[in-house]
Amino acid sequence: IVSIEEANQTVQDETFDPVAYVEGIWDTKILPTFEENVVELSSVFTEMQPDTDGIAPKEDLIAVAEKYGSITLGEAHVYMVKGSGKIVNVNTESSLGTAELALDGYDGPIKAMLYIGTRIPSDESSVRDAVGFISFGDFKEQTEYGKVASQINKHVISNVLDVVDRDNLIGKTVSFKGAFTIRTFNLVQIDVNEILIVPVEIELGGN
Repeated sequence: IVSIEEANQTVQDETFDPVAYVEGIWDTKILPTFEENVVELSSVFTEMQPDTDGIAPKEDLIAVAEKYGSITLGEAHVYMVKGSGKIVNVNTESSLGTAELALDGYDGPIKAMLYIGTRIPSDESSVRDAVGFISFGDFKEQTEYGKVASQINKHVISNVLDVVDRDNLIGKTVSFKGAFTIRTFNLVQIDVNEILIVPVEIELGGN
C-alpha cells in the first residue's frame, strides 16, 4: 500500500521527458552515428536518375536506398548525407524556411533543399529514423516515439540553425550533414524534384 502522494510521485518519475532524452543522445549517439555512416548527397542524387518530370520508379529508388541509406517498416527511404555547395535561392516567406543549394559534384535535376527554420514540419522524422538506433519498441507509448522526432527538430532549430542569418544567405557557401526521407508507401512512381534535408550540422562560408 502506498500513499496517493507516493503514487503520484511514481507517475511523475516515469513521465517521459523528450527534452532530456534528446539532449542525452545528441552529442553521444546522434552526431557520432552521422559521422560514421554519412554518405555524399551528390552520389545519392546521381544514382536516382529521375525522368524529365522529376519522377523515378520506386524499384529504382529501393536499390539506391539499400546502397546508401535504409528503408523503414513504413517503406520510407531514409538517408544520412553530407554535402557542400552554394545557396542559390532562399524561401523565408513562411516559417518553414528553406535554402536551395547548387550542390557540389552534381548538376542534375534534383533540387537539394535545406530546412533553415524557424520551423520544421510536425511530421518530419528524418533524423530519428535515419540513425537507426531509436526504435518504436523502446518506448511505452506511440506518442513518446513521436515526441522524440519533434524534439530532435526543436533541437536542430535551437542549436544548429541558431547561427543562420536567414535574410543573408543567397550566394554563401555551405557545408552540412543532415537527413532526409522519401516516402514510398502505396506509390509506384516517386516525385524527387525536391529533397528536403534536416541539417544536424551546418557551416556557412562567405560569398
